[in-house]
Amino acid sequence: MAICRNNLVFFGGLLVGVIGALLVKFGNPANMGLCFVCFYRDISGSLGLQMNPLLQYLRPEILGIFLGSFFSALVFRDFNPRGGSSPGIRFVLGIFIMIGGLIFLGCPIRAIYRLAGGDLSAMGGLLGIPLGAYLGLFFLTKGYNLGKARALPKWVSVIPPAFFGVLTILLFAKIWLHTPYPFFSLKGPGSQHAPVLISLGLGVVAGVLFQRSRLCLVGGLRDIFLFRDYFLMKGFLGILAGAFIANLALGQFSPAVVGPIAHGNLPANFLGMGLLGFGAVLLGGCPMRQLIMTWEANLDSFVTILGMLVGAGLAHRLGLAASPAGVPEAGWIALVIGYLLTFAIAWLFTFAKVPVKEGA
Repeated sequence: MAICRNNLVFFGGLLVGVIGALLVKFGNPANMGLCFVCFYRDISGSLGLQMNPLLQYLRPEILGIFLGSFFSALVFRDFNPRGGSSPGIRFVLGIFIMIGGLIFLGCPIRAIYRLAGGDLSAMGGLLGIPLGAYLGLFFLTKGYNLGKARALPKWVSVIPPAFFGVLTILLFAKIWLHTPYPFFSLKGPGSQHAPVLISLGLGVVAGVLFQRSRLCLVGGLRDIFLFRDYFLMKGFLGILAGAFIANLALGQFSPAVVGPIAHGNLPANFLGMGLLGFGAVLLGGCPMRQLIMTWEANLDSFVTILGMLVGAGLAHRLGLAASPAGVPEAGWIALVIGYLLTFAIAWLFTFAKVPVKEGA
């Protein structure tokens, strides 16, 4: 049984790596593959939460991953409506996770795709993730607790599917009826995308793989630090191997000190991904894992996703996000504030004995 589980997580990661390379081949931005920070950012732009004309597209991959993980959760009986564990704090941490990701310009999975495409600047972010994981684990091992989620009425579980169902309707209304809303970029990364049905189809496959394998890079590092358990990390080695082999086969491997849609500021990459990892450990999962847990009817994870969408909107409206040109001064200030407030939240819910009622 253990051999089967090891095979599942490694070969699941291998397929996810290939899927990311294929999405780039079909039109997604270079070295992006499946990037949850980038996709949430583009969706926030499409909905008008931020108005950067280069970063607006209702990414079908997210909708496909929703469908795949949702139906997988139903089939394998992982669908369990629950929530109420400090949702306001989770919303705020979702904002900080997005700010950290937009300083690095990607999520942990995109860091692997970038490296698999030859972008050496991704190493700064990959080295920052263990820092964030270690910071989060320090507080977890000291008693950090946002409160226990409680079982919720089944009707509440309709809210996340309804939200993403509306996004799906908006997507096809834009394509078929040419509605003015949502907003789609005419140039820049937002205009670079695979055909909708291919994105949806590959997203569905990825959603099933993510849901069944429980992949999470931050969770994998947590397990290594706490239990010396390397199980989840095998999945990310699979993503790296799959994306690297597929990029070579498709002629997409292009070694560079700084790859496309990236910047070479090593401290910013390190600290940005560190902030993302810190918040992710406190929340129990990275941006990808939060989406998968949402389709297992975890309403706390859904609140976190809403926080990340708002965080993307704030990052671009306030000029905090990095770009290939580098990190703006406001981005550095936001990074410092993000660390300070994340530390404050972790300290309060660890040492200050903030009262948390079950399900509150």
